[in-house]
Formats: sequence, structure tokens, C-alpha cells
Amino acid sequence: MASPSFNGDKYRSYLHGEEEKNTKWRFGSAPNYDVVDKLFEEGRTKVWPPGSLEEKVQNLVKTWEMEMFHKTCFEDYKSVDPNNYTFSLNGRKPITLEEKRKLGGGYNSFMQTSLPEKYRGYNPAEETVESSHIAFTKAFPRGFALEVVHVYSGPPVIVYKFRHWGYMEGPFKSHAPTGDLVELYGIAIFEVDEQMKIVKVEFFLDRGELLGGLMKLKGDNSCGEEEALSCPFLRSTG
Repeated sequence: MASPSFNGDKYRSYLHGEEEKNTKWRFGSAPNYDVVDKLFEEGRTKVWPPGSLEEKVQNLVKTWEMEMFHKTCFEDYKSVDPNNYTFSLNGRKPITLEEKRKLGGGYNSFMQTSLPEKYRGYNPAEETVESSHIAFTKAFPRGFALEVVHVYSGPPVIVYKFRHWGYMEGPFKSHAPTGDLVELYGIAIFEVDEQMKIVKVEFFLDRGELLGGLMKLKGDNSCGEEEALSCPFLRSTG
């Protein structure tokens, strides 16, 4: 598994450089990960050796996540094969990039549920890619960091265990910030082709593990959507 080239970001490729000069970014420019990278380095439980399979998988996942959240045109994706790529959550039917976009993309893709609407707490059917991004970024102003904690197999079928975490230092919907650590563990399978482009992604996780940590207390949400859109941390996700 070859290491990708990194320009200006030590964990993600395809973020800076000549090849990205025409990239269409969701918030107008490339995201800055300095804040969430600090959280990652201070809170990670594993430090993988340079060049190890675990480090390469972790960087691939971070690169994939960056492109999914921040690049608006499929043709700008370089970590995946847009024509053959599929995504599925918890054994659901695989969907294409276009079908994933219709779900709201981003966080909405991971918040899909069969619960009746009155029990959902967070309802992805009512959220857009922008509103979902605002909701979670406000809750985690220092970002929602990602680490790979175990790699079970290497390419072409990469199976790994991941940990996402952040501190709820901002409101989430009607729930006041607690300052508590919120964690989410799960398993993912990435299938790659001969060019190391991702063609299939499967995630297995419990969304309640994340939402339970965000819904401990209720309070007024005084931070409006317009204010959130101007927040410098909005571009810093996992």
C-alpha cells in the first residue's frame, strides 16, 4: 500500500497543491484542520509508526473524509472512483454518490435510522448537508477527531476499527453544552481498486452512542445559523 503525497497537511492528501487549484470547496476554500489535528494529537490512543499499514489506512480515511465533507464536485474526488463508488451503513443497501447526496451527505449519511420520527432526536430526513454540518460543528467547536485503533486486513479489502471523539463545548439543537467527552466507535470496510481508489465503503456503528452524549441536558440555543456559518471552526471537521 503506497503512501500518497501530502502537500501542506501531514495527514491528508489532495487538499493543497497545484492539482487542487480548481477544486470547488463547499465553504469557498480548502478547510483548515489545525484545530482538530491538535485535538487528535492530544487525545489519540495510538501513535502508529511512520510508513506502517495502520498509519497509511488512517491517512486514507482522513483524506476520504475530507473529500466527502468538503469537495462539492464528484470529479474533484481523488481518493475514490466516482463512477463505481458505493456507500452503505449498518448493512443497508449500497448507494451511489448521487444517492448519498440526496440523503444530505456528510453527517446525515451516518445518521440514517429506521426509528419512528418522534423517537429520532436528530432526524436526518429534516436536515440538509449544511444544517447537519452546522449542528455538529457547533457542538464540537474543536472538531470531531478520528483515529484508526486497529487494522484487521490490508488492501484490497481494508477492515479497521475507528474512534471518533470530541468535546461538547457548544449547543446541539436544543441541548446545552456539557463540556463532556463524546466518543463513537465503529467498524468500517474500504474496498480499493488497483489504483488504490476507494470503490466501496461500509460502516457499522451505533448512532445512539454519539447522540446519547449530545443530548444529556436541554437548554436554549442562542447561536443562530447565520453566526455558525461565519464561524472559523466550521471548516474543521474530523
